[in-house]
Amino acid sequence: MNRYTRQMILSEFGGDGQTRLERARVLVVGAGGLAAPALPLLAGAGIGHLTIVDGDMVSLTNLHRQTLFSEADCGQPKARIAADRCRAINSEISIESQEHGLTPANAPDLLAQADLVLDCADSFAVSYLLSDLCFAQNTPLISASVLGFGGYVGGFCGGAPSLRALFPDAPDSGASCDTAGVLGPVVGMIGSMQAQMALNVLLGLTPSPLGQLVQFDARSLRASGFQFDTAPEPDAWFRFVAASDLTHQDRIIELRQEAAVLHPSAQRLRAEDLAQNLPPAGTRLALCCATGLRAWRGAEEITSIWPGEIVLVAASAS
Repeated sequence: MNRYTRQMILSEFGGDGQTRLERARVLVVGAGGLAAPALPLLAGAGIGHLTIVDGDMVSLTNLHRQTLFSEADCGQPKARIAADRCRAINSEISIESQEHGLTPANAPDLLAQADLVLDCADSFAVSYLLSDLCFAQNTPLISASVLGFGGYVGGFCGGAPSLRALFPDAPDSGASCDTAGVLGPVVGMIGSMQAQMALNVLLGLTPSPLGQLVQFDARSLRASGFQFDTAPEPDAWFRFVAASDLTHQDRIIELRQEAAVLHPSAQRLRAEDLAQNLPPAGTRLALCCATGLRAWRGAEEITSIWPGEIVLVAASAS
């Protein structure tokens, strides 16, 4: 019996649907909690080519939510182990692991061949970078975020508004699962929804999940959602670049006081001192910090008094 029989008998699926999946190339950024349900479901469904990007190692503190891994995997690269698990599920598909993080330097090449991107990274800098690139090349992006007892998943780009259209301002908090905590089941539910949205897009089902956002609160066990397909794109935004993209012609400001500068030409300043240290007109200003949050907030503070180009550099995504 064909391994895909149970999905192919769906009237919305059939042989044509399976062929669509077999021809699809999906990029999955992050092999942690969200990817734990999403990757096996996509592999099992018969996605023709999966590329998994993650530079982290499995640790014991991951296992309560990153159920693709076992205790024996601790200390091993997440991307490699995740790829092995998916191959064990479906040996008929092509699976590639990239054992490094996604950065502004390597992202364009990774996205160039993707038909769809899953954002399973625990990094808002990576999420916005993916959104910018996907929007520019009209590639669907299924992006999700989970913290504590709640999370969301949405379909962006590919003809729908970008992540910036829905969330144009800097995040309220730089909290992550590592710093604020998270429960495993809510991560599993949101990750599974990412896989379902991805399949809906690749199969061309209607209504499309692109331009939709679904929220789930595990404490109250309630879900809600809304359409944002008419949300306008922001007139201007601060894009993330790699440290390697900076030059000696840029004015580079390192906002971290406790870490080594990201570029030899960087000047170390506090965010509150930016307004008194702006470069001459025509000079690009690059703001550097750990996650990109301090840099983004600093840029928002000075944009009304200095209208030149401002770019952000996140050490965690460079």
